[in-house]
Amino acid sequence: MSTAFAGHMLERAVWAAESFATYDADSVGRIAQAVADAAYEASGHYAEWAVRETGMGVVADKIRKNQACSRGILEFYRGQDFVSPRVDELDKIVEIPRPAGVVLALTPTTNPVSSVYFKVLIAMLTRNAIVVAPHPRAKLSCADAAHMLSAAAVEAGAPDGIIQVVDEPTIPLMEALMSDDRTDVIVATGGSSVVRAAYSSGNPALGVGPGNVPVFVDATADVRLAAQRIVDSKAFDNSLLCTNESVLIAEDAVADGLTREMQRVGAHFLDVDDVNRLREYMFPEGHLNTDVVGKDAVWIADKIGLRLTAKTRLLVAPFDVVRSEEVLAHEKLSPVIGMVRVPDADRGVRAARAVVRIAGAGHSAAIHSENSHTIMNYAALVPVLRISVNVGNSTGSAGLDTNLAPSMTIGTGFAGRSSIGDNLEPKHLLNWARVAYNSDESVRMANLSGVEIWQVPAGAVPVYPIASNAAPRSGAAVPKSVPRIIRADSPVRGSSTDADRLRAELRRIVVEELSQLNKR
Repeated sequence: MSTAFAGHMLERAVWAAESFATYDADSVGRIAQAVADAAYEASGHYAEWAVRETGMGVVADKIRKNQACSRGILEFYRGQDFVSPRVDELDKIVEIPRPAGVVLALTPTTNPVSSVYFKVLIAMLTRNAIVVAPHPRAKLSCADAAHMLSAAAVEAGAPDGIIQVVDEPTIPLMEALMSDDRTDVIVATGGSSVVRAAYSSGNPALGVGPGNVPVFVDATADVRLAAQRIVDSKAFDNSLLCTNESVLIAEDAVADGLTREMQRVGAHFLDVDDVNRLREYMFPEGHLNTDVVGKDAVWIADKIGLRLTAKTRLLVAPFDVVRSEEVLAHEKLSPVIGMVRVPDADRGVRAARAVVRIAGAGHSAAIHSENSHTIMNYAALVPVLRISVNVGNSTGSAGLDTNLAPSMTIGTGFAGRSSIGDNLEPKHLLNWARVAYNSDESVRMANLSGVEIWQVPAGAVPVYPIASNAAPRSGAAVPKSVPRIIRADSPVRGSSTDADRLRAELRRIVVEELSQLNKR
């Protein structure tokens, strides 16, 4: 795909976004529901495809993520309106939602289709067009999923081009898409280099920092439940969520009991020689060996000469002190967890702070405790923006097993050099225009009851109607230089024959233009 064609995609997305921005709440809800239903029904198909294509993760867990990021998203935001104006009669302010416009969504190889589902759905809920740019190692499953969601959206009444995907991602193409002024916002999920590129593109970007999650088990914790939750969380999709636990900090009073309980539910504790071999294999020259990402514990154990039973779900690597030189204190993205012991809760908090100083600032942490003071002290002193309590952090901080917003994009705020501190939500793809009346009590606010500014789209949704470089972009909602949506009552559609002729001529222009571009 040429960089010239990237411009065609974006211009088509501009046209779709400007059309979609006029839709009323019921129409948007119908389109979002159709997309969510199509995504949900195909959850198993794409879970299996993603594992086969990337060689990472667990099919059953990817199914759960796909379902959570389809109908689960709609269920979570049911009753929330991102379309209609909000009227505050007390303060005499009217807020009108303004969609971002064209969203460029960079998706990772670790959580590929669930990220596509998630970003597409929050774009539909907020009347944005979206161009999906998948990771090259997951391009086939992601592209197919995006095309499927696009078909569902258009069939439900969305403008043609509202969901597009880069079938053949390349670095020059990504750079062209990110730097083009027709891209209104970049939503970047992936490695640090991807996020930095998004921030340096010159366009607004919502990016996230890396995780490196400490989990503290104090003397008051229910050790049996804590062990089960930690092992389940680390084994979930082979630790591909950035919210998975990285370093286990256990208070001495419960460390032995925690070890026994974790062994009971599938954890294997490595001895000193095993830990040394693991360091050499997982972190050659001090950097993570990406071959281990998303692989299961038995596969990793085999690589360091251990033959473990298929019931082994997690490798635990004890070490003495949390410091940056200790590679096991860094993010692993695999069912391997470092473990340190501490004498008391204060030392546990200090150890967790040290983990986050190494990496993962602003991201997330977990604690298993019944002591309210310890929990609040941990939350106040460990510099992260989400703290899961008595729940596995993989699904806890991602909002699957807590009431946090379910999300595949975890903001790390100022500490993590991120533009957002929340789990990414639909609200982040909107601005609100505020109509503010005179605050003087003697000045009345207009009666706005019955005023409708959005509309139900009439007639069939047309395909993208013009050659993409025929007119410059305008800032208007429906610019004069771009034809309006052709509706059933439009004079340009005097008959079906006229409409067919018009479409045929427009398609001929587009084909001719593409042919000329290919000759250059």
